[in-house]
Amino acid sequence: MTARHVGIIWNPSKTTRTELESALDKAVSTASPGTEARWFETSEDDAGQGAAAAAIEAGADVLVVAGGDGTVRAVAEHLAEAGSGVELGIVPLGTGNLLARNLGVPLGDVAAAFTRALTGEARAIDVGWLEIDLDGETERYAFAVLAGFGLDAHMITETDDDLKDKVGWLAYVESMGRALTASDTLDVRITADGEPLGQESVHTLLIGNCGTLQGGINLLPDADPGDGELDLLVLSADDAAGWADTLRNMVWDNGVKRLATGGAVAESSDSATHLRLRSMSIELLEPRVFEIDGEDLGETTRVAVTIQPGAVRVR
Repeated sequence: MTARHVGIIWNPSKTTRTELESALDKAVSTASPGTEARWFETSEDDAGQGAAAAAIEAGADVLVVAGGDGTVRAVAEHLAEAGSGVELGIVPLGTGNLLARNLGVPLGDVAAAFTRALTGEARAIDVGWLEIDLDGETERYAFAVLAGFGLDAHMITETDDDLKDKVGWLAYVESMGRALTASDTLDVRITADGEPLGQESVHTLLIGNCGTLQGGINLLPDADPGDGELDLLVLSADDAAGWADTLRNMVWDNGVKRLATGGAVAESSDSATHLRLRSMSIELLEPRVFEIDGEDLGETTRVAVTIQPGAVRVR
């Protein structure tokens, strides 16, 4: 369905309105004549939730987010919470662009991304909700891609593009290797779908709605953003052999090898375990920085995660 009233939510740190208007005009003239657009800028005080609310109030039937994963996450959070039925389009302008990447949105072509946002068929995707203790207060956040601690997802999604052009997959191995060795294991108590999994010695815990990062690295092989489930990855490597096994599982088995051969995913290894679930609680015996779609929330020792199936319709 062609969008008629569009709210453009754009992050001025990523681009200029002039550049966006030029690409939007091209998309409208070739694919969506008659579309009306209104512009809503994000700010340091509003990552996108307020802009989304204002755009809906102004009558938008589609919100097009021009920005990175953080802006997309903020707008998706508002849509999931508001339940307005307004659809979401993405013009990816970040470094990782993870939701766009997992949904097949055109990357590096703003006009093409606008065309999809204006004319594409929407699909319902799930949203994960995080309730996290931060500085003695419980706060609530939605995520569309990944949340967790340990393996620095933000570092991975911001792998140096110049290095990638020069050395290819070594850029991912280098950044992931630094992240994997950045912290020690700690004891974690996990309850999944109401069942205790016991106490685990964990280096990294990631729970996600999407699993593919830049370059085809597949952290969560079974992740489907619309299947009504979240996917959990627990890494327990604590020595050189464990790191090697973990890197092999993620970078080779579920990355280079799978892309080259078209083979099946490697579910788990000795140091990497994959599970699927709808809800979970996590108790860390030591504080760790928790991340959500690449954004540091701060240190915590207690987190609860649930899923809202089909929460947002994305074009």
